[in-house]
Amino acid sequence: MPHMATEIIAFVLSVSGWVLVSSTLPTDYWKVSSIDGTVITTATFWSNLWKTCVTDSTGVSNCKDFPSMLALEGYIQACRGLMIAAVSLGFFGSIFALVGMKCTKIGGSDNTKGKITFSSGLLYVLSGLCAMSGISLYANKITSEFFDPFFVEQKYELGAALFIGWGGSSLSIIGGSILCFSLNETIKAARITYSYNGVTSVKSARTNLQDRKNSHNAHRGLPKQFDKNAYV
Repeated sequence: MPHMATEIIAFVLSVSGWVLVSSTLPTDYWKVSSIDGTVITTATFWSNLWKTCVTDSTGVSNCKDFPSMLALEGYIQACRGLMIAAVSLGFFGSIFALVGMKCTKIGGSDNTKGKITFSSGLLYVLSGLCAMSGISLYANKITSEFFDPFFVEQKYELGAALFIGWGGSSLSIIGGSILCFSLNETIKAARITYSYNGVTSVKSARTNLQDRKNSHNAHRGLPKQFDKNAYV
C-alpha cells in the first residue's frame, strides 16, 4: 500500500508538470516590454515562440506571425524543438505510467509493471529536462540582451510563461525520479518473496526422516529392560 501511494503521488506530480509545460506553448507572454507615458502605459510589446505583438492602452492588439521558420533566429528554433519534444515525451510517459502502476489492472506481472513504470519515469525526467533547457535558453537570450549596453533594439523582460514552464519542468523531473526509484522497491519486494530456502528444506527433510525411524522403532514393541525371569 505505501508503494502504491508513492506511485500515485509521483504520477500526479508528473502529470501536473506536463500540463503546465504544455500550457506554455500557446501562452502569449514569453517576453514582455512596455513603454510608459506620463500617466498610463501607452503600449505593451510581447512575444512568444510563434508571433510578436503590441497592445495599446485601449487593449487592442496587433500581432505579426513569424514569416518563415527557416528565417527565425536559432534560439527560437531550438526552443520550439525542445518544447515540442517535452510535450511528446510527457504524453508517452503518461500512457506508460497508467499501464505500469500497481493500481491498474493491465500491464502483466509485477516485474513487468515495474519496468514499465521505470520507463514512464524516465520519459517524464527527459520531458522535464527538455522543457527546462528550452525555457532556460530563451530566458538567457532575454537577460543577455537586457544587460548588454551595446544592444540598442527593444529590450524585453521575462514573461509569465517562463516561470510556469520552470515550475512544470521541475514537477516533471521530481515525479519522474520518484517513479524511477520505485523500480528498486519492486525488485526488493520480489527478492524477499522468492528467497531461497534450500538449506532449511534439507534440514527439515533429514529431521523428518529421523523422526520416522524413531517412531518405527517405538512401535516394534521390543522390551528395553529384561529381568531374571524373562525367559522362564
